[in-house]
Amino acid sequence: MDVNDYLAKKLIDERRFAQKQINAFLEHVKPDNPLANVLVDQGAVGEDEALQFLSEYYGLPSVNLNHYKIDKALLEIVNRSFAMKNHILPLFKVRNTLMLAMYNPSEIHLLDEVRIKTGMGVDPVVALPSSIKKAIDRSYGISETVTGVIDTIKDEKIGITQLDKDQELANINLEAGDDEPIVKLVNLFISQAVRERASDIHINPEEKELRVRNRVDGILHEIATPPKKFEPAIVSRIKVLANLDIAEKRKPQDGRIKMRTENKTIDIRVSTFPTIYGENVVMRILDSASVLYGLDEIGMLPDALGLFEKLIKRPYGIILVTGPTGSGKTTTLYSALETINSIDKNILTLEDPVEYNLRLIRQAQVNPKAEFTFATGLRAILRQDPDIIMVGEIRDLETAEIAVEAALTGHLVLSTLHTNDSLGTIIRLVDMGIERFLIASSVIGVVAQRLIRKICTHCKESYVPAPESLREIGMDPSKVTQFYRGRGCQQCFNTGYSGRIGIYEVLEVTPQLSEAILKDVGAVELQKIAQEEGLRLLRTDGMEKVKSGITTIEEVLRVTKEG
Repeated sequence: MDVNDYLAKKLIDERRFAQKQINAFLEHVKPDNPLANVLVDQGAVGEDEALQFLSEYYGLPSVNLNHYKIDKALLEIVNRSFAMKNHILPLFKVRNTLMLAMYNPSEIHLLDEVRIKTGMGVDPVVALPSSIKKAIDRSYGISETVTGVIDTIKDEKIGITQLDKDQELANINLEAGDDEPIVKLVNLFISQAVRERASDIHINPEEKELRVRNRVDGILHEIATPPKKFEPAIVSRIKVLANLDIAEKRKPQDGRIKMRTENKTIDIRVSTFPTIYGENVVMRILDSASVLYGLDEIGMLPDALGLFEKLIKRPYGIILVTGPTGSGKTTTLYSALETINSIDKNILTLEDPVEYNLRLIRQAQVNPKAEFTFATGLRAILRQDPDIIMVGEIRDLETAEIAVEAALTGHLVLSTLHTNDSLGTIIRLVDMGIERFLIASSVIGVVAQRLIRKICTHCKESYVPAPESLREIGMDPSKVTQFYRGRGCQQCFNTGYSGRIGIYEVLEVTPQLSEAILKDVGAVELQKIAQEEGLRLLRTDGMEKVKSGITTIEEVLRVTKEG
């Protein structure tokens, strides 16, 4: 009886599942996806319970790989490609014996091959194939694979013409790539970025090397440094995929790539920029399968959430979401639209680009080459009988004037602006050329926001901060017992953080604030009035999340200014 039959029989005998249910699970079984994997993936049994079944079947100990940090020396003994091909992972060494995680310890020929390859004795332990694959990705990362691909490139001059392929939907995969080494290399960069939940890939040319970095949770991490000689071919490959001009290296270019990897479709915005050492490339990753968050999930505290929901349910006026690039403004706008979306409202959007597809909402994407800009598109939208309009960004005076006109003629307008805080938005509109009386009568609310990293739940620990850190954020050290931080583990790439959440400054333009705007009051005085009316600044909001154990003092100080 093989392991799948054993596990199926055991679950039926224990009356955990009926034969019909087991048959449904067995339909998903493949050589590299056994029944134990299927059951865990579908939530039928927990990972520890599945491991217990496997341990009983093989008569060997089992291991949950989430708890292991692999010694780098072992990763050099058993390389990534061999580990991935055979679904194995070296765990640790005792004298001259290697502890090896594998799914099927009965593969005697594989154990013999590892003994010969390493020159060591081998003791197998049982692990799930899916856990082994994740642990391989965490432990080896991309560097070893990139090195392997680079070693296959013999020619000093790589032919660019060979790369002109796959211009439509590309199917990329870390293990099964194109035979062309440069194609494999670019695919690896993108696959790794998707697995790490990176928002951007940076290809940075320097004098003597090429640096590849991923931005994960807002922070750049170096993942590879291919030789400088590969730079033209790598950049050209990306340009081919993005339908850009390969020969044009003297001016910036923008393009898009649509790819399929990890069973999802990924849209990538590509930007090239000429520097003294070569073309710098930044690829912004837009995952169309990303979860669209509800307003109650993005991190607003209850009072701020209540105020924002009140603002977006107003019949007309402008609501602006502000913050630097990558601060989650678009996510907030989409969440707001989903909250107020209904069959009795006509909602239209103008975006660059469309990042999520929303039901019942007519979405359009600007196209400057066709002279379809935010300004021209917004004028056209006003002829579409809208109730609510979302404009991706107010970039110029013309767009701002049309948005004000729309708000004053009975429409609710949602948009974004690049300013540092909520009150700075009012000053920015004045600087753009909008009359103060128009701002006071059209703008009903502003949300300033940042994204901060959350403490990794796998390595979260309590600690007492240094008194200096507490004083810097205005807290009395004698009244503080403990805060939390991440120790650093494989799950979070040893950063102590995993995922991000928003901190918010939600401003309602009240009658008193409108009067102050009309009187040409400066930003400092406006902030004083707003705080007297209950405005909670970004840093204060962040500190509430520190006290709740969501993030750290250092993270809040990193993204906010003293208010």
